[in-house]
Amino acid sequence: MSKKTICALVPLAGLSSRMGEFKPLVELRGKTLIENTIDSLICAGVQRIVAVTGYKADDVEPILRSRYADRLIIVRNSEFATTDMLHSIKSGLNAMPKCDAFFLLPGDMPVVKQSTFSALIERRRGEREIIFPTLSGYRKHPPLISSSYIPDILAFEGQGGLRAFFNKYDESIIEVPVDDEGVWVDLDTQEDYKNCKSKYENE
Repeated sequence: MSKKTICALVPLAGLSSRMGEFKPLVELRGKTLIENTIDSLICAGVQRIVAVTGYKADDVEPILRSRYADRLIIVRNSEFATTDMLHSIKSGLNAMPKCDAFFLLPGDMPVVKQSTFSALIERRRGEREIIFPTLSGYRKHPPLISSSYIPDILAFEGQGGLRAFFNKYDESIIEVPVDDEGVWVDLDTQEDYKNCKSKYENE
């Protein structure tokens, strides 16, 4: 792929145990939750997206293929029941197309604004940057991670998952304040889902 290419990694392999039903396929704004998440990336100009499935992969993958066949790479984490998100991220990065940087956006974050993605892309300057949106001083998803960090993430074996990785490279992190409550909205519980539906269903 050409330079200045932005891709994305979307982990959605988890068990959805706190939600009580399979999060990627719950309804929001007339489509599934995962379609909302992926559509937000496409609207932001992301060229290719790697989605990592696991739990109920046979249910979600046909929907993804039918809508995003030309844009999406699907990787299945067959060890989803016994591994953490970092394992899914590594699985996805092994399939990541050549790019300059990639967004990391969990599949249960469906309402991040296009302006947030654009702000991170516009802030990008160098080849060794991890750019986080911040809201009220807190780092939130999705970070925009330079692809030069992919080998470092794949090699990382420390405790604490990707949070520990980010701590290791804290001096390279750039923070971009955004006016977007969507960076705070991840749907872990039924209450989270109901609140999201109430606020964003008609947007």
